[in-house]
Amino acid sequence: MTKKRLVMGNWKMHGSLDQNAQLLNQLIADLGNAHSQTDIVVCAPHPYLAQLQQLLSGSPIQWGAQNMSEHEAGAFTGEVSATMLKDFGCQWVLLGHSERRALYGETDTLVLAKTQAALQAGLTPVVCVGETEAEHEQNQTQSVILQQLQQLLELSPDLLRRLVIAYEPVWAIGTGKSASPEQAQSVHAYIRALLQQAEAPNVRILYGGSVNPTNAADLFKMPDIDGALVGGASLKANDFLSIAAA
Repeated sequence: MTKKRLVMGNWKMHGSLDQNAQLLNQLIADLGNAHSQTDIVVCAPHPYLAQLQQLLSGSPIQWGAQNMSEHEAGAFTGEVSATMLKDFGCQWVLLGHSERRALYGETDTLVLAKTQAALQAGLTPVVCVGETEAEHEQNQTQSVILQQLQQLLELSPDLLRRLVIAYEPVWAIGTGKSASPEQAQSVHAYIRALLQQAEAPNVRILYGGSVNPTNAADLFKMPDIDGALVGGASLKANDFLSIAAA
């Protein structure tokens, strides 16, 4: 099966109405044929999802959120549910990003619950996994990723096939360091083997970790890298489109 490449921008906690409008309008104006071979998605902070819906509706660019609650509704002050995201046209949601795990204590069990809630609402969860620098140096990459994916792999194949997995080595996020294409491919191949055992071999696996216009093409040449989750470079229209077209 030929998979369309997927390139997602994660704005993190950046943006304003004016900045977003400039960025999104430039993305639409300069998109060209980048979307012919690539699904292009922007994930913005929750307050700006209405703006994304307004500006991107009718364009080839899709949008999503950076997080969501595992609960459908209730007394959960400050939380946002999957059905709320759907109200604003979201098709995608990032879950289990390393910053959520490290800064806010999100566990593998919580990420599973959020994944199930997203699937129930018809969203596509993009589940992030990856090892820290210490774990990387101690050759624990595979064991860490297996632990992070273990509960997800127990989902039914039909559900599992609706996920996207993003491998983000924590030591490469926002540091300017990036895994070499060969390093990234090795981990992606391991994840692919786990998915194959779970009868979901065609799940798209993205690489995230200081992806930029200089290294994107070499990463995309790797057989098990199906796209990218882009941080800082997604805030610059030219860089993000260069990655999407690489």
